[in-house]
Amino acid sequence: MSNQRPSKDEYYLQIARAVALRSPCLRRKYGAIVVKDDVIVSTGYNGPARGSTNCFEIGCIKEALNLPHGSAYDYCPALHAEENAVLNAARSGSNVLGGILYLFGIDAKTKKPVPGMPCQRCKRTLINAGIKQVVTIDEKGRIVKYDVKKWIEEDRENYKQTFLKLTKKIK
Repeated sequence: MSNQRPSKDEYYLQIARAVALRSPCLRRKYGAIVVKDDVIVSTGYNGPARGSTNCFEIGCIKEALNLPHGSAYDYCPALHAEENAVLNAARSGSNVLGGILYLFGIDAKTKKPVPGMPCQRCKRTLINAGIKQVVTIDEKGRIVKYDVKKWIEEDRENYKQTFLKLTKKIK
C-alpha cells in the first residue's frame, strides 16, 4: 500500500469530479467546489433550476440539433456548475470571497474527463463573487490554474473590440 497522498489540488479536483456525477446533463457533466481557507464552503453541478425540467426527462435540444459544446446556451435550461456553487453558497450564507473554485468535467457518454473552462457568463459571475482562482484540468489531464483578475482585463478588451467591430458596421 502506497503512502503517496494526492496534492491538495488533486484532492479537491476529485471531490469536484464526484460532484459532477450528480449532474443530469446528457452531454457534459461538470462539478465545482469552492474552497476557502482549506475548507469546502460550497458545491455545485450543471443542471436546471430547482424543480425545473431535466433534460433526461424529455431530451436535450442541443443534442437533438447536434450543436457544438460551449455554444447555444440559450437552448439549455441548465445553470453551470460554477454558477450553482456560488448560488448554493449564498443560499446557505457561506462566504466565497477570496476562495478558489475547483472545476471538473466529464463527458456523459464516454465517462472520460474533459477540460473545464468557465464560459464568459461564468467568468463574470466568479469575478463578481470574489473568487480569486480557478483550478481545473486541460485536455491532457494536467492541472491548470487561472487567475480570475486576468479575466477582468480580457473582458474589457473583448468588449472594446466587439463594440468597435459592431459600431463600424452601423456607420
